[in-house]
Amino acid sequence: MNLYELIINDTEKVALDDLHFSQENKTALLQTIKEHTYIEELKKYNLKVDNKILLHGHSGCGKTTTAKAIAATLNKKIIIINLSTLINSKIGETSKNLKAIFDRVISEKAVLFLDEFDQIGKSRDNNDKDVAEMKRLVNTLIQLIDYFPTDSLLICATNYYNSIDTALLRRFQIKLKFEMPDEKELDHYYDQLLANFPVHFQDIPKKYNVSYAEVKDYINTTMKKQIIAELELQEKQKLSETIL
Repeated sequence: MNLYELIINDTEKVALDDLHFSQENKTALLQTIKEHTYIEELKKYNLKVDNKILLHGHSGCGKTTTAKAIAATLNKKIIIINLSTLINSKIGETSKNLKAIFDRVISEKAVLFLDEFDQIGKSRDNNDKDVAEMKRLVNTLIQLIDYFPTDSLLICATNYYNSIDTALLRRFQIKLKFEMPDEKELDHYYDQLLANFPVHFQDIPKKYNVSYAEVKDYINTTMKKQIIAELELQEKQKLSETIL
């Protein structure tokens, strides 16, 4: 597989203010961003910035959005890789692709976002039939992370924190957990999204016990139906007036 076929081209710009997560996560994230903003000054004191971040928790709660916001805030290019597409039946080929991706990120001083990190970062103590090959792949990944320079950022995301190899987990200086939003947080998110539509479209039943991504999909689907229904009604009214 061509290396460029593995990269997800996503140019969406996300601002920090667009993020919805805990105050604890926000504080840790802002500290990391400040460190990279003043990276040259910190180097003078032999202080290394934190540049390896693991995002874990429920699906649809903002892990990908967070990675994009970090890149946008630091004005860095983001290279997104879904690791489920990287896994090759030939583990050696997967290791080769992984090294090529890291080399590119390092050369561009970019942000590397590895989604579905558990696809590669599985524990080397599991009972997979390919455990020996996966061990070699995890070892390759550990080496790549260990030599990852501080002027680039590595951000990994997983929904299955407990399946990640403990040696890999130790490599991340920052681990941010993403929880399902409560009703108050969802109400705020509903209000933010619905404000983009006419008032007479905004009175819709709200769903709870869902993720931010599910709310966004629900609103998009509902709004499309309402807008199309209104346009069709307007067309019928115009047709009636023409006949009259």
